[in-house]
Amino acid sequence: MTSTASGPRLHLFDLDGTLIRGSAAAVEISRQLGVGREIAELERDFVSRGLPPDEFAVRARELWAELTVEHVAAAFEGAPWLSGIREVWDDIRKRGDYCAVISLSPDFFVSRLLEWGAHATHGSRWPGLPFTEPVDRAGILNPAAKVKIANRLCAEFGVGLDRCVAYGDSMSDAEIFTVVPCAVAVNADHHLSGLATYTYAGDDLREVYELVSLQQ
Repeated sequence: MTSTASGPRLHLFDLDGTLIRGSAAAVEISRQLGVGREIAELERDFVSRGLPPDEFAVRARELWAELTVEHVAAAFEGAPWLSGIREVWDDIRKRGDYCAVISLSPDFFVSRLLEWGAHATHGSRWPGLPFTEPVDRAGILNPAAKVKIANRLCAEFGVGLDRCVAYGDSMSDAEIFTVVPCAVAVNADHHLSGLATYTYAGDDLREVYELVSLQQ
């Protein structure tokens, strides 16, 4: 299979709540450290009370003082991923298209998806593990950064923004949903109401992909 004359597509995936159903990287990491209750409070502050992403990261860093690479690996492996991620990304590659993950979550977690077939991953820039440095607030992504990164990826892969598909679930995806021609709300909350081309509820990315794969 190859892309049509209109050129390749770029599929842009959110991570928390989208590829991971009903959870987030921060939640899964915190479970490994026994601070699930504390991170849940931070998540509520972020979602409901407008806690900025950089402040969330600074506070999470305090909770994760003992975090190791082994904790991250266990969190990644144990997360409730949607089924079919590798298969979908393999088909995207076979079509000559591109797939990337853009997430506000730590880059040391997000980058692990390169091994599953993503062409690129972008997460918030965190210090290396084990932590010896504080979080650099300037490296923490916000929703507007998703659009900027999408534009950079378009330039890198030679894809027009009009050939992008975005997949997301929450308010952090609203801005990117407004600038792409095709957007899929995956197990989404009310923040994406009216912004999505398609809406999906379930646990299989192959079913999500079917909604857009025929529109080449």
